Amino acid sequence: MGIGFVASVYRPLILIYMIAVFLYFTFAIIIKKDKQKVVFLACAYFTGAEVFFRMTKAFIFYETGKYSVIFFAILGMFFLGFKKNAFPYVLYLLLLMPGILVSYEAISYDVDFRTAVLFNISGPICLSIAAVYCYGRTLKLKDFFTVLDYIVYPLISMTVYIVLYTPDLRDVITSTASNSAVSGGYGPNQVATVLGLGVFILLTRLVIPYKNKLVHLVMMFFLVLMAYRALLTFSRGGVLVAIIISIVFIGIFYFSTSLKTKAKVSLKMFGIIGVTLGIWAFTVIQTGGLIGNRYANEDALGREKEDVTTGRTELLSTEIDAFKGSPIFGVGVGQVKTYFETEIGVELPTHNEISRMLSEHGMFGIFALLVLIFAPIISKMKGRKNIYFYPFLIFWALTIAHSSMRIAAPAFIYALCLLNIDYGSPKKQIKANKALQNN
Repeated sequence: MGIGFVASVYRPLILIYMIAVFLYFTFAIIIKKDKQKVVFLACAYFTGAEVFFRMTKAFIFYETGKYSVIFFAILGMFFLGFKKNAFPYVLYLLLLMPGILVSYEAISYDVDFRTAVLFNISGPICLSIAAVYCYGRTLKLKDFFTVLDYIVYPLISMTVYIVLYTPDLRDVITSTASNSAVSGGYGPNQVATVLGLGVFILLTRLVIPYKNKLVHLVMMFFLVLMAYRALLTFSRGGVLVAIIISIVFIGIFYFSTSLKTKAKVSLKMFGIIGVTLGIWAFTVIQTGGLIGNRYANEDALGREKEDVTTGRTELLSTEIDAFKGSPIFGVGVGQVKTYFETEIGVELPTHNEISRMLSEHGMFGIFALLVLIFAPIISKMKGRKNIYFYPFLIFWALTIAHSSMRIAAPAFIYALCLLNIDYGSPKKQIKANKALQNN
């Protein structure tokens, strides 16, 4: 929280902070005994902090967040090794190689290979490396919750920063378009995505409370604040994804607990619905009704917009045409942006990782997507216990469909769904259930 305040006062200090945090986790992984947990915490922190670091210009490379997750996961595998059954994610990475080679042949000599190719492939590489590290590993439930907290901590700092960045909303909210002015001066799509993730994580901790009452109250306050600021971005994708995965989690949790716990969850649901309606009503008032127009697909004057996808349908159609033109190897990594310029005169990167895989990698991209879909499901069928499995897998799928893999969040969250969670011995589970019922 204090870091968010510091960023609002003197932003250049956050670059120093980022470097210090990176060095701290690096040395912690090397010297601490519980290296597995520290690697997870390092990856989690940089996953949560990536967008905050970007909006405060606290990065050496634009993809510092993804590179950090990759680095920490590789460092973890250097010390701890990895499971041979993680080979599907090595195969996934190999299936992307032909598209890289096609791109290498297509780009001109004066183009920076890192910005032209690695920018687009860093997300898949991050997913592959993180998945290989996570596959087959077991975390105690307490440690797993700590990992989730380390995602949330920098999101709290970011929330404080964007509140201080735009103290007066009346001057900046004038239309129903996605608004960077209320998103810390950064892309509202990515801000809404990570805030939505934070809302989901904290909502699950409302259902499964923190033991410390004061910590619980503080976290619930930030749950409400994050939800409110996510709505104010006017970017719908991250908000809708958060709603969907929250419903999935609550449904799974509800049907897997005792009758007494079901009653308590039902009461909490009424509270959640009431607070949600309150946040929505307050946001409608603060935006002069414009947020309602946004979600109704209307402009500021209340006229219905022609395209609810804000241009994404045309991009998707163009990418499918690119796939038809190069169905085997695709047009090459990063080349679909050039294809957009040539075919429809639009200079934009893709918003959809699924269609990007088709257009830039061809048939190899289809096989790679199939690996990502079926590998975790097969792993789950082998008996791995993870109550977050389906919400996290859905988060990955929906996020890459509306925001591609521009940030590390979908990659690392996908990797977390591969974990086996140790809920403790039967006696400890009974105690945990009783503690849950008492909350």
